Amino acid sequence: MARANPAQIGIIIAIWLLPLSIYFLLNRSRNRSNLPIPSPTKITGLFIYPIKSCHSIPVRSARLLPTGLDLDRQWMWVKYPERKFLTIREHAKMTLIRPTYDAETDTLTITAPTPIPGSADSPAAPISFSIPAHPTAAWLAENTTVVAATIWTTTTPSHEYSSALTAPFNAFFGTDVRLVYKPPTSPSPRALTGNGKKELLGRAASTCFADVMPVLIGSEASLAELNARLQAQGEGAIGATRFRPNVLVQGHEPWSEDRWKTIRIAAPRASQPTWTLLAQLQRILRLDPAPTLDVVARCARCHVPNVDPGTAEAHARQPWDTLMKYRRVDPGIRFKPCFGMLCVPRGSGGEVTVGMQVEVDAVTEKHRYVQGMG
Repeated sequence: MARANPAQIGIIIAIWLLPLSIYFLLNRSRNRSNLPIPSPTKITGLFIYPIKSCHSIPVRSARLLPTGLDLDRQWMWVKYPERKFLTIREHAKMTLIRPTYDAETDTLTITAPTPIPGSADSPAAPISFSIPAHPTAAWLAENTTVVAATIWTTTTPSHEYSSALTAPFNAFFGTDVRLVYKPPTSPSPRALTGNGKKELLGRAASTCFADVMPVLIGSEASLAELNARLQAQGEGAIGATRFRPNVLVQGHEPWSEDRWKTIRIAAPRASQPTWTLLAQLQRILRLDPAPTLDVVARCARCHVPNVDPGTAEAHARQPWDTLMKYRRVDPGIRFKPCFGMLCVPRGSGGEVTVGMQVEVDAVTEKHRYVQGMG
């Protein structure tokens, strides 16, 4: 058998070393903090909130759009005639408004209880209406009116539904209201500000009617740690939907998500080591289609988690009081506690499914909340 000459040996070594060199160089570049990268963690829940401040819909899968999960906070109740947004902060019973989605007809049905007039003790009579979940431009032109709706300090063009359709909800709110819609693709997008503004994010990004950023991720490990503190005080455990996350993960040690900077959502990897080099190179070079999100800030919390989404009853103190004792951790917003991480997708990210895993690509200890979203 002929012996390989030095040139052939050099070529073989180069073939093996080049990918490894690329991997280690890029890996060092993306993780300049030198903090350890945590292992992947599994997605255990996905939630969409079609109407801002109303009840969630747990789903097995959802499309990840630049503005967030498909159907998430694309609708919003506004007070008429000011057309200023209504939220659970002032109207806890908004969580009793329950949207449901029918995939076969691509229809969203909105239902709420309302007392029968004249008797406070009478059973609740449901009110409801149905609308297309993905309305076409032609349908919107025929069935809605473009108006200027205000969320926080931002006024943005929105599609307002007929008052005849939503009139029964005036009694539910105790005031005249309208329902507005903002499509995920819009000629007048609601641009992100604060931590999501172009100067900080490095690209223009937008959302529909989410409070701050398109996607909120929560950790079961952090929730369990909080619940242990609540139960030690004689309080009951609370569910993750108190914090209205879009993506719920198992998590690592409690609050380790505070350091996440860039994440990817991918199918579980094979356990055998043969996949590692090729898969890692694809991952680092962004050659695979897995959705990538920038984790731009911790989520500073208000009193909304005190409201039980199933009953609309608000606890006078918890979990706010407990969180205030040890979760005022962000140097940019010391007067509020933090739970969850705010994320911005990089383009259209494809399908996200329960059971997929979140892979942390980069971490940081420099997160600082920048106010300004609105």
